Amino acid sequence: MYAIVNISGKQFKAEKGEKLCVPKQPLDEGKKLVIDDVLMIHDGKTTRFGNPKLIGAKVTATVIDHGRERKILVYKKKRRKGYQRKNGHRQWYTNIEIQNIQMSKSKSAPKSKEEKREK
Repeated sequence: MYAIVNISGKQFKAEKGEKLCVPKQPLDEGKKLVIDDVLMIHDGKTTRFGNPKLIGAKVTATVIDHGRERKILVYKKKRRKGYQRKNGHRQWYTNIEIQNIQMSKSKSAPKSKEEKREK
């Protein structure tokens, strides 16, 4: 079973027991992170897609640690003007471990326009 989740504007494939490196989250190490922004769930036989997200679905994860990526150099130059700027950047990240993927057993929304008309 896996899910596609949106964490801080980026999409990740989450499976139980998997470790992910995501943009920095404002939680301490060892705390639980509940992700409600689930876009898709596949349980082996069926696939459910959200519009844009699935209602009642959530993914639970634990924060392992925080860190910073390797340095990226940003260099700006304008030819013949003597303008040069060199800048470094290190992005913060959080390592999380997926604990559980849950989908509520509520009634799903109609899938087509004809089903909506029947109701």
